[in-house]
Amino acid sequence: MSRRRRPEKRVILPDPKYKDQVLSKFMNSVMLDGKKAVAEQIVYGALDAVEAKAKKDPIQMFHDALNNVKPGIEVRSRRVGGATYQVPVEVRPERAQALAIRWLISAARGRSETTMAARLSGELMDAANNRGNAVKKREDTHRMAEANRAFSHYRW
Repeated sequence: MSRRRRPEKRVILPDPKYKDQVLSKFMNSVMLDGKKAVAEQIVYGALDAVEAKAKKDPIQMFHDALNNVKPGIEVRSRRVGGATYQVPVEVRPERAQALAIRWLISAARGRSETTMAARLSGELMDAANNRGNAVKKREDTHRMAEANRAFSHYRW
């Protein structure tokens, strides 16, 4: 970490089709090896599939899925006198969004559908309906924080 000053936040342009900044961040996270056009095709294909299956606004479904995956609290390791404690702390909104995006993409990559667009659409629909591996990851994080609530007085 830099000791001087906080770096300024980069401005991310909204995506060209839906004019949504969060979707643009999601697309950047899907992207591998700088291939943005491929990531765009995957995400837009997934949103089209979601719209075809669910007959709802795909952007609304995307935001619902993201909100269902965002964690409220997480555990952080804290060293106190030779012992390491898992201390539950609240998650900042930017970090919660970043974690939700990361968990959705990794859960989609772990699915068994043939194309990435199909995997992503399946995971988005599952997350919007409060099920799937990404939501399970959020629940595991909350469960871990709840189990370590006794150490919350070590919060810094």
